[in-house]
Amino acid sequence: MHFRLSARSVFIRLLLVLLLSAALGFIFGVALPALLIATLALLIWHYHHLFKLIDWLWKSKAISPPQSEGIWGRIYDGLYRQIKQQRNKQKALNERIRRFRDGAEALPDAALVLADDLTIQWGNKKAHRLLGIRWPGDLGQRIDNLLRAPEFAKYLETGVYDAPCLLVSPVNNEVQLELRLMAYGSDQILLLARDISRIHRLEEMRRDFVANVSHELKTPLTVVRGYVEMIQTTEHALDPHWLQAFNTIESQVTRMDRLVEQLLILSRVEIQADIETNTPIAMPRLISQLVDDAQWLNQEKQHKITLELDEDLGITGIDTEIKSACANLISNAISYTQANGNIQVRWCQDGNKGIFSVKDDGPGIRPEDINRLTERFYRVDKSRSRDTGGSGLGLAIVKHVLHHHNAELGIHSQVGKGSEFVIYFEQSRLIDLSETQVQEGAALTDA
Repeated sequence: MHFRLSARSVFIRLLLVLLLSAALGFIFGVALPALLIATLALLIWHYHHLFKLIDWLWKSKAISPPQSEGIWGRIYDGLYRQIKQQRNKQKALNERIRRFRDGAEALPDAALVLADDLTIQWGNKKAHRLLGIRWPGDLGQRIDNLLRAPEFAKYLETGVYDAPCLLVSPVNNEVQLELRLMAYGSDQILLLARDISRIHRLEEMRRDFVANVSHELKTPLTVVRGYVEMIQTTEHALDPHWLQAFNTIESQVTRMDRLVEQLLILSRVEIQADIETNTPIAMPRLISQLVDDAQWLNQEKQHKITLELDEDLGITGIDTEIKSACANLISNAISYTQANGNIQVRWCQDGNKGIFSVKDDGPGIRPEDINRLTERFYRVDKSRSRDTGGSGLGLAIVKHVLHHHNAELGIHSQVGKGSEFVIYFEQSRLIDLSETQVQEGAALTDA
């Protein structure tokens, strides 16, 4: 029920009461005292209800308001109506919170709600099992004060949460966790921690299996290659039929040997993921050496290879891995570009990034194939890969190497117009070779 009260109606009512009391007093000859008594009675009545309202709001535990008539009755009813609406809203809000907590507790992951300053606001029971964080016991604590893993501190320092953070559970050393941070509402952060121990163990088993099998295949392949070469170089001339057969065996053994070597490199790169052996790398010298070493692949096709190198720009990283990644991109360009084609190899700085680029004018790559090029054993054209000796592992190796170095691989290609493979290195890895050489020279002089 809607109630409206205007100043005009209040004034009219008050005036009527005063006029009536003055009229009665005038009849009995006491007009002024009657008017004063009526005014005093009105004040007493209003203050009485005002004290009742204060007592109900601040002292009484009753939900129902005091009983009254007139304006104060409407005031009590309006306040009671507002209280009921507020209680209904509070009930609905509590129900939503209960559903949220029930849903969060049903998650298979540990969940923490953090404030902007990384203080803990809420957590589920899985957070205690996986992270050792109790709620509400750790309410208001900073998450980095409770999770003191160096990799997590570095992850928070970067402020970039696109990729997950991997760390060992502080509660159980055998549990491997994957942490993700994401915006939650306007001023909160949601942290999710997932147990990936089983996936981690399966990945380790896969890596060990590939490494062991590849290593075991090296010996029989070497033996087969040795016997084939011995037969091919025998003094007695072989029948043309057998000569062709042994040449086919030799080419297939070479292809198998190259595949095994690529598998071993891939396994070694994956195993070295957590090993910090970063050293200064003179990229111009390394790239020039790779191009010189790859010229024997170019003897048949006679590509025109041009180099554009910044002689003063280097990086810090794992020398063997960077060499493997660059060699794969150069050899791919040589293998898949038609005879007498053009290949441009470039190393320079563009803005705040170091760029290693290999561009060719080969057949190009279809857009639907570009996103799958870094998958193991993926080939755009299986028949062509067999002809060129490709294993489908080169770009998978490049992907893992770049992941270790926080670098990115960009692939730009148009069918019939060629392809360009670009490695982007972060500014934090770039070094000035001229300053490095000066420091090395000074150190040698002091020695």
